[in-house]
Amino acid sequence: MPATDLSAIVKAYDIRGVVPDQLDADLARRAGSAFVDVLRAEVDGDETPVPTAVVIGHDMRPSSAPLAEALAAGITGRGMDVVAIGLCSTDELYFASGRLDLPGAMFTASHNPARYNGIKFCRAGARPVGQESGLSDIRATLESGVEAPKAARPGTVSTRDVLDDYALHLRSLVDLAGIRPLKVVVDAGNGMGGLTVPHVLGGLPLDVVPLFFDLDGNFPNHEANPIDPKNLVDLQAAVLEHGADLGLALDGDADRCFVVDERGQLVSPSTLTALIAVRELARHPGAPVIHNLITSRGVPEIIREHGGTPVRTRVGHSFIKATMAERNAVFGGEHSGHFYFRDFWFADSGLLAALHTLSALGHSDGTLSELLVEFARYSASGEINTEVADPAAVLRGVEEHYRDIAGLTLDHLDGLTVGTDSWWFNLRPSNTEPLLRLNAEAGDPRSTDRLVAEVQALMTGAVTTGAVEAGAAATGGVDPDLLAILRCPVTRSPLTVVVDDQGSTWLYNESGLRYPVTDGIPVLLPDAGVPVPA
Repeated sequence: MPATDLSAIVKAYDIRGVVPDQLDADLARRAGSAFVDVLRAEVDGDETPVPTAVVIGHDMRPSSAPLAEALAAGITGRGMDVVAIGLCSTDELYFASGRLDLPGAMFTASHNPARYNGIKFCRAGARPVGQESGLSDIRATLESGVEAPKAARPGTVSTRDVLDDYALHLRSLVDLAGIRPLKVVVDAGNGMGGLTVPHVLGGLPLDVVPLFFDLDGNFPNHEANPIDPKNLVDLQAAVLEHGADLGLALDGDADRCFVVDERGQLVSPSTLTALIAVRELARHPGAPVIHNLITSRGVPEIIREHGGTPVRTRVGHSFIKATMAERNAVFGGEHSGHFYFRDFWFADSGLLAALHTLSALGHSDGTLSELLVEFARYSASGEINTEVADPAAVLRGVEEHYRDIAGLTLDHLDGLTVGTDSWWFNLRPSNTEPLLRLNAEAGDPRSTDRLVAEVQALMTGAVTTGAVEAGAAATGGVDPDLLAILRCPVTRSPLTVVVDDQGSTWLYNESGLRYPVTDGIPVLLPDAGVPVPA
């Protein structure tokens, strides 16, 4: 494979591409060899012993088993053993890596369509491998095209079934004793949850209604991507049809979990993060809890109220896992449905999050929606993706608009975050596409909608170019739709159009400032405001 192709498939924390065009057996074999070299290069005397083996698992995609065999060939060719655990979820692979204290590799493309596959690597103890922690070294080795010499004595491949031990470990981490009977619909999306859910939930006082438990990497019913609302429709309908207490949706490799309440309404992952944080803080008072910067502002508030220490991180699997380990955090949550646990080697597990939800509901007398009221405080937009020609330039323009407004905070932990006491938004670029990802939150849905419209107007140039529609004459040449979302750059208050005696158009705020409108274009710069004439 030409080196230029690898930039398209080596992501922030995995290798992922189309099979066989971008990822084939030969690349998998060479990736196995390169992984061994990375592991051996990290050996530091007696402090870091050379791993004896790599544990390998794979999901149900048609290409997964052959690619896993190719990776194993690359590893054994370099003289290291392989422990093959076969079909598994990604968090089951993390369990094996932690329990056996071995580095691991998982073949999955998670929620991506069937033609994709990928490799997630981890070190012993399920420690992450990302661009800044080994993945770039694997890429460099692959791009060099140099084949490492085969070992004089190749490694061996053994098989091991860890599914029952994995299920027992998850159940040992959550108090499920005495929970009341519950009816739960589980949508496995034809992914690995179809294998793991019966083992993890079996024997509990649960009436499980299974949806799409057949393992099928062609995903005949819907994409195994529960973050997309269209993939929750079947689950929501089944919850209502069966009068279930809740519904669970898992992605293709079953490491993410989304929850639907008894009304068929999606529960925000931020709300689940707050719920689980409170439960873990009850067991570990004062512990740090990780949340990424686009979870709800309610999450750090609730963590503090329950005696914990909130730690804010940038978005991304490897960043959160690394911060979890650095801070010895008891728990971490992401907007994307990933939930991380100290008792699970700081790794993420969708089913462990599901068990916490079942325990909380099973030990309560009310419905799930009633249980979660105290954890859902604000109105969030969800993630909105917008294609832009130059993401960096758009980010600079948005920042310039807000930079000098009094009372705002700005930071660059991950993209651009702008906030006040009553609202915030984050705008960050995609790692792989010309996209900007917008997340916003305010006190109520209307305020959130207005904030989103304002930022989107800035992103598309509407605020600075001021496109005038034909019907804008009634508002002094200012597009009425644009006027509805504009705000004073100083006070953030709505603006009113006034045409003065000379025929000039101005935008007035509520505090005695006005801003000029030139050829239908509002000039909303902080220093452009002038006092309203007496």
